[in-house]
Amino acid sequence: MRPGSLVELWRVFQACVAAGRIVILQAANTGLTGGSTPDGDGYDRPVVLINTLRIAAIHPIRDGRQVVCLAGATLDRLERTLLPFGREPHSVIGSSCIGASVVGGVCNNSGGSLIQRGPAYTEQALFAHVDFDGVPRLVNNLGISLGDDPEAILRQVEAGAFHPQDIDDDAGLASDADYARRVREIDADTPARHNGDPDRLFEASGSAGKAVVFAVRLDTFAREAGSAVFYIGTNDPSDLTRLRREMLADFGQLPIAAEYLHRDCYDLARRYGKDTFLAIRALGTRRIGALFALKAAFDSVVEDIGVLPRFLSDRILQLASGLFPEHLPRRMNAFRDRFEHHLILKMGGAGVEQARAWFSTRWRSEHADVFECTADEGAKAFLHRFAAAGAAVRYRAVHALTVEDIVALDIALRRNDRDWVETLSPDIASALIHRLYYGHFFCHVFHQDYIVAKGHDPVALEHRMLEGLDRRRAAYPAEHNVGHLYPAAPAQIDHFKRLDPCNCLNPGIGGTSRRAGWRCEVVSPEVTQSG
Repeated sequence: MRPGSLVELWRVFQACVAAGRIVILQAANTGLTGGSTPDGDGYDRPVVLINTLRIAAIHPIRDGRQVVCLAGATLDRLERTLLPFGREPHSVIGSSCIGASVVGGVCNNSGGSLIQRGPAYTEQALFAHVDFDGVPRLVNNLGISLGDDPEAILRQVEAGAFHPQDIDDDAGLASDADYARRVREIDADTPARHNGDPDRLFEASGSAGKAVVFAVRLDTFAREAGSAVFYIGTNDPSDLTRLRREMLADFGQLPIAAEYLHRDCYDLARRYGKDTFLAIRALGTRRIGALFALKAAFDSVVEDIGVLPRFLSDRILQLASGLFPEHLPRRMNAFRDRFEHHLILKMGGAGVEQARAWFSTRWRSEHADVFECTADEGAKAFLHRFAAAGAAVRYRAVHALTVEDIVALDIALRRNDRDWVETLSPDIASALIHRLYYGHFFCHVFHQDYIVAKGHDPVALEHRMLEGLDRRRAAYPAEHNVGHLYPAAPAQIDHFKRLDPCNCLNPGIGGTSRRAGWRCEVVSPEVTQSG
């Protein structure tokens, strides 16, 4: 179902519940763990998939300091809406997936690269759930007076038909206001953020599809002026550990972003992320979503024909990208040749001069170096880091004969963990073609993509990797949510059951029961023990 208004969404939801159907909500479906799609055939009731992308309105309030975003509003659209106000959303393109929805980020407590803003979080939402008596109920916790009639409330929200005097400024948090303090606690023995954090589970936030979210109210953030990007390279990981700890502990202003790339990831992204890089540079983020939609439509036609090779669009794009000249700055490529570990550090405001002073006095190492980027170099550095996220998928498509699959993990290390470089046992390493490490370094959140060689079992390898993460006391997943790949933590399961006691919405998420009323069932052995 693809409802075109909030009222239609409410009516569809009511009809599905009355008919005893399971409901799975979906927006842009950019998630990596399958949390917004049906998973297999083990459901005890028919499933209705509802897509919300047609319901995409955004209403700035309080002079753009906050926004009310409807169910299908996307991050790129929110960025454009906030430009005239000089404001930004919690996440911007480059710290999130192209086309990703705002509500999806809140429901999955997604993170991102922007250090000062933490995971997506709000206590102000308009949502529906099915109560113990099996009746759908609309809950208005937006902090906006809209009356009591559900359909009237939904119409007003969709139209933005409310006035400043209707808005309560003390209705709860609309962002994770405490994150800046938490990320600075460099000696804490727990992660700064992860999906199972019980302190970040509140109604729509972290709901993972266990509620029908019609709208969320969120804080926005002033666009940083006078920023600078520093490109850092080293062959000693302890250099970056010292940098992280000293800047988090001593700097008056937190960095805007600090993105890590291992040299192997740099190389693969340079070749297999080149077309993504060039497309965004040429077309901008506004048009890139349409380009991906066109690619998906082409792939669908090719699949229906059945005689053309798989991943044909990826092969064509990969060949085409090779026709273009080198796209990365000369100084970045020189650092690639000299250094194994790369960090892209963005500072703003007073932090710029503090960083310059720190590098001139504290960054003394025979195996490390730094340069301050020009505006063009800085933009290209972050775009290259963004393109790295899809490099493994492109590699798999182009080398399907030698690749079994990809194991993709996102993990949160403890804030006091100094040993952040992973060491794999020789038997695991020998089953891998490439290991790609990249992530949000100051938050200690890492993305780790493993390209598995043909003939090896990716699921078995993943289980062994997760056992290693358990020994390191890492938390996972860090920001992609549990989906159908990871078991939910106890706090998440409690949250799901409070929101959806009848188990009508997205049952089975996080390895939980798929049956009505949460009746017991055997959990799939593919779901492993979570950290």
